[in-house]
Amino acid sequence: MATPNELTAMRRAIAISAQGLGTTSPNPPVGCVILDRDGVPVGEGYHLRKGDHHAEVNALTAAGERAEGGTAVVTLEPCNHHGRTPPCRQALIDAKVSRVLMAVMDPTSRGEGGAVVLEQAGIEVERGVLEQEALLVLGPWLHSLRTGRPYITWAYTAGAAEGGDDQAVKELRRMHDLVIRRDGTIEEGVRSGHGGDAFRVPNPPLGKESEKVLHALTEAGAHTVLIEGNSNETANLLADLVDCVIIDVPDTPPSSVPLSMNGLIPPGFRLVNVGDVGLRGRLIAKREISRDRH
Repeated sequence: MATPNELTAMRRAIAISAQGLGTTSPNPPVGCVILDRDGVPVGEGYHLRKGDHHAEVNALTAAGERAEGGTAVVTLEPCNHHGRTPPCRQALIDAKVSRVLMAVMDPTSRGEGGAVVLEQAGIEVERGVLEQEALLVLGPWLHSLRTGRPYITWAYTAGAAEGGDDQAVKELRRMHDLVIRRDGTIEEGVRSGHGGDAFRVPNPPLGKESEKVLHALTEAGAHTVLIEGNSNETANLLADLVDCVIIDVPDTPPSSVPLSMNGLIPPGFRLVNVGDVGLRGRLIAKREISRDRH
């Protein structure tokens, strides 16, 4: 069982893993926290982009010798293969940690898997720690692996003219690989944020057929796509494939949104969160029925 310190560390790892949203594709956004043998945090790190060090290595580097005998708390099972970087499970073994907690198992793990190799090295492993919380960050990446297409979010303002480039909109863009603007412009959520040979921005127009549009976005290397605006042509083409809608409700305090949201949530979507952005409420709804066949 995870201790209170370890649960706190996992929530911290989940929080910092989100720093990689919008830049890690095709790799997953992962966070890691290292606790020393007394349970005190001594290092943390996250994965930024393909080709850079993974979260575990960054956290171990920060911790140094204090990692020996300690615990690694990581949001995704440590990788078990040599790619552009050495396997993270070996870095943990070499650092002589005594325990590894992981939230989500990696479906792309090679061979026996990083968790099994860690156990064979005599390291105690705990799986599924705060898995559902970690899926808030890792869920879209896993969805993209499972379906073979990007996770698509459509963001717009209800019943009003679209807002400008405020800070909340910019932050939302930063969390996605690709952004399709209202005028059809396509850009990286974080400009030049991905590895040079791992990602490209497709040239508009993407076409008039949904399958061709989806193919172009997938071939670009995107795992997450944000479509902006009520009247976005791409949103209309891909309406049946949208996985998440984010609806800003102007001049409506968050506490009043649930009372006035009739008709705001599209059919087939389930409200999962009500928040606020400045002076307006924000609804987040996800599709109720899996679209895995796409």
